[in-house]
Amino acid sequence: MYAWPASEVPALPGSGRDLRIHDTATAGRVTLAPGPVARIYVCGITPYDATHMGHAATYNAFDLVQRVWLDTKRQVHYVQNVTDVDDPLLERAVATGVDWAALAERETALFREDMTALRMLPPQQYIGAVEAIPGIVPLVERLRDAGAAYELGRDVYFSVDSDPAFGGVSNLDAEAMRILSAERGGDPDRPGKKNPLDPMLWMAAREGEPSWDGASLGQGRPGWHIECVAIALDHLGMGFDVQGGGSDLAFPHHEMGASHAQALTGEHPFAKTYVHAGMVGLNGEKMSKSKGNLVFVSTTRRNGVDPAAIRLALLANHYRADWEWTDTVLDEAVARLARWRAAVSRPDGLPAEALLEEIREALADDLDSPKALAAVDRWALAQTSGDGTDEGAPGLASRAVDALLGVAL
Repeated sequence: MYAWPASEVPALPGSGRDLRIHDTATAGRVTLAPGPVARIYVCGITPYDATHMGHAATYNAFDLVQRVWLDTKRQVHYVQNVTDVDDPLLERAVATGVDWAALAERETALFREDMTALRMLPPQQYIGAVEAIPGIVPLVERLRDAGAAYELGRDVYFSVDSDPAFGGVSNLDAEAMRILSAERGGDPDRPGKKNPLDPMLWMAAREGEPSWDGASLGQGRPGWHIECVAIALDHLGMGFDVQGGGSDLAFPHHEMGASHAQALTGEHPFAKTYVHAGMVGLNGEKMSKSKGNLVFVSTTRRNGVDPAAIRLALLANHYRADWEWTDTVLDEAVARLARWRAAVSRPDGLPAEALLEEIREALADDLDSPKALAAVDRWALAQTSGDGTDEGAPGLASRAVDALLGVAL
């Protein structure tokens, strides 16, 4: 599966700072110190509807991580999946009378368009669950043969008790896990499971649903968590630098994925750092497909809103915060974009070297994009005085905003 075209990242003078970021697993801030190639895996969409602002906010956060790393002169190895077969997708296909594969292809294409418009840097590997199945099946077989998985009916479940480190990502107690498991795709009440939290690795074929050859597992399709594990292990290996996604993925998805990988390899940790973005709400509730309270990126673009303004609206909120999308948020972003473009359109201006360093420091401090935006606001306001004579200032400010914030002026 192909990703989307990369926008050019302008070169900046000097070098950026190492990123200090909140790690869910330790509930504290850590300094990321990757090698020459920083490795990141971000969980992708289940393509049964268009990209909404909650998606965009999450991918914007991890785009900033990449930009900070690139500014330190590192390379970035970024991998993202597409869950192009799963219950929500199949249910939507039945409800709308559309072939599930065609629905997944259509919505993935729209996602690519939205990511391109928002100038999100693409992954080097963009892998669908379906194309990953040949690599998933042997992993499930290995877990089963090692006693870390078991059959129930014709389905195969992972035993969370097989990983001594289980629970170390989300740090939740058993009751909280059970509640979230039921809410987020698990089946804790299924009779016969060794532990109510045990997640499915391989779902045996159901009538009327797609299935694939699972060798000794029989016909079926993979569970949600093992999909990402197979892709990440194949392309990044154990101990990669950052596993990212929305805060609703900490449990069960990232917790279960870590245990799958650790049981498979005998190594710990699956990812060195777990980073989670907050939820975007609308009318007092989390924006989600299941609730139907969505503001779509594509619709907003079709209504004539500059994608750069959408990105500024996302950047105005700290990535870990839960916040509300409103017309006011977007209006303020549109006005900010106009002010910034006016400021860099001058033939000269106030020196921008200090501005560059302010943006770098803000982003290195747990991706504090609101602080970075405030720094550009101050510089743009000072430009209105017309007292600056530095001919290179507008260009440097523009390149800094583009390279570090992903906003083209």
